[in-house]
Formats: sequence, structure tokens, C-alpha cells
Amino acid sequence: MKFTLQAKDKQSKARTGSIETAHGTIQTPIFMPVGTAGTVKAVHQRELADDINAQIILGNTYHLYLRPGLEVLQAAGGLHRFNGWDRPLLTDSGGYQVYSLTEVRKIREEGVTFRSHIDGSKHLFTPENVMDTQRVIGADIVMAFDECTPYPCEYKYAKHSMAMTHRWLSRCCARFDSTEPLYGYEQTLFPIVQGSVYKDLRRQSAETIASFGRDGNAIGGLSVGEPAEEMYAMTEIVCDILPEDKPRYLMGVGTPVNLLENIALGIDMFDCVMPTRNARNGMLFTRQGVINIKNKKWESDFSPIDAESDLWADRAYSKAYLRHLIRSQEILGAQIASLHNLHFYLWLVNEARERIAAGDFCEWKNRMVRQLGEKI
Repeated sequence: MKFTLQAKDKQSKARTGSIETAHGTIQTPIFMPVGTAGTVKAVHQRELADDINAQIILGNTYHLYLRPGLEVLQAAGGLHRFNGWDRPLLTDSGGYQVYSLTEVRKIREEGVTFRSHIDGSKHLFTPENVMDTQRVIGADIVMAFDECTPYPCEYKYAKHSMAMTHRWLSRCCARFDSTEPLYGYEQTLFPIVQGSVYKDLRRQSAETIASFGRDGNAIGGLSVGEPAEEMYAMTEIVCDILPEDKPRYLMGVGTPVNLLENIALGIDMFDCVMPTRNARNGMLFTRQGVINIKNKKWESDFSPIDAESDLWADRAYSKAYLRHLIRSQEILGAQIASLHNLHFYLWLVNEARERIAAGDFCEWKNRMVRQLGEKI
């Protein structure tokens, strides 16, 4: 993997760049649609590529490990061949999913024992076997195994967890570096900064993660319930420490406003289930603000879903029609709304790239932040 820094904003820490992988080049800043179980919910791979130009999507180690399972994925030749996606892929290590299984998992130095949410069967994730699993899945970018702490989190626990995450990282790197990719192309390992919302822990973790010298770095343990101001404060601390010549990935974030504010702090990569999850519930993101399409005010509104979006330039879907589909729980409603929201997120990061290059990012960002928080 190769990262090239292309432009920097003069009034903020925002920057543009490109990440070269075996399956194509990613222009940053970038938003990555979440394809947890090998699919972005309600969106066809052709639509991801052609309609919204998604440059990279995610898969999740925990879910793919359980279903369809490693035997099937390896027989298929990896996730790229299994789901037909020929562009870059990133896999989460499963640390966040294990974190969310509070009642059915035990965390020890060896790793994490958990029970499947599908059938209750018992499993063990260790730094070593998570690396092996991600070799089988075959993503271009794989994540180190970490513990994601909750919010709020006591300082003592956050410090203990961070130290264990660092020890696990050493084991991840040792296993990753002693094994080979399975499908004839290179993979890249990203470590993850932890430390909850404690400034000294975030500094310590960022310094430790940077010392491993990997090709990119991630920030985890945010967007777990903390106020946005805390998220921004931790991100700023970490970005000031992580090397400038490596991509920075803020995991699980977030709202359109979160993306813009964190781009201004130096983040290059984002992912979040929000655009698709909210879409399925009738929440649409637009340049003017947020629309709850289930509201009665849209019942007889036959105007386009978003007149400013080129996604709908040649399609006749109206607000009234989408409202009808969502309220009727028709699958097409989830498809249209999900495609719309993902298109908006990809438009937003693409526009941010252009504004950074043009030199007016901050002015545009501040204006957009005011607009995007409005409820229409």
C-alpha cells in the first residue's frame, strides 16, 4: 500500500491524498460504506460502483467468520470473489462487535471468548487467529485486534485496556508479518489507537501505535456515546501525533457534521452504518438538512427526493412515493433511501476534497455544518 499526500488546507489540518492498493486507488478523505456480512444492506454492488462511485467498502471479521464461515470464503478465493466486489476492501477485526456482546464474552490476555449471537456456540478470538481470519477474508486493509472500551469508562479500566490492546498489537504484527497473503496480492495492517476520552492515554496510545511504523493508523473507541466535543478533542490530540505521511482512519464515525469536523482535524478515512441504518428508518440526509420522510408533510409532495442530487436526475422517485414505500415497509423503500444517503456521504467527502484543493474548505465546511444540522 502506498499513501501520497496531495494537498493541505491552509486554515485547518484537512488534507487530500491517495491510497494505492492491489484493487485500486482510493482518493482521500473518503467514506467507506459498511458491508458487515459481505454486503452493504439493500444496495447492489453495481449501484455502489456505478451510481455512487464507492471506492472501498468494509467487511466485518466477526460476522464473516460466523457466517458464511472461513471454509466457504477460502474456497471462493476470498471476499472479493465471493461477493463480486473488485475494488478495495477493509475488514474490521471484530473487536467492536465483541465489545458489544457484553453479556456473552470474557476478555483475557489470551484473547476474547464469546458466544455467537446466531446459535450460542462458543468461540475464541486471539490476536493471532484474527490475523489468520483476515488473511482468509482477503481484504486489502486489515485491522489489528483491540478492545473497544465503553463510554463512560473509568480511567483505571481504560488504561489497563489500552495496555492490553498494545500487547495484542505486538502479537498481531508478529503473526501478520510471519504469514503470507493467500490470493496473490498484498494486504496491509492498521493498528488502532485507544484510550477512551483521557488525553494522557490517547497521547500515549498514539505514540505507541506510531512507533510500530505500519502503513496506516486507525483511531478506535470513539463514537460510542461520548459528546461530540470529546470526540473532536481526542481526534485532534491523536492526529497531532500520528505521522502525517500515513493515512488516518477514524472508525465508526459518523454524522455528516462529524465527518466535516474530523476532516478539518486531519482524518482521511471514515466508516459508519448511519447512512444505511437511518435510511431504512426513513431519515434522509441532504445538503439543506435532514428529512424524516415518514412525516405527513411529505404525503402529497411529488417533488424529487433531492433536486440538488445528480443521483435522481433521470429518475422519477418523489418524496411522496418514497414515503409510501417506507411506511409500507417495502424493500424498494430501503433500497432507494440507502442509495440516496450513501450518495450524499460520498458527495460530501468528494466536495471536501475539491474544497481543500481549491483553498476554501473552512468557509465551505462552516457553512455546511450549519445547514446539515437543520431538520427540514
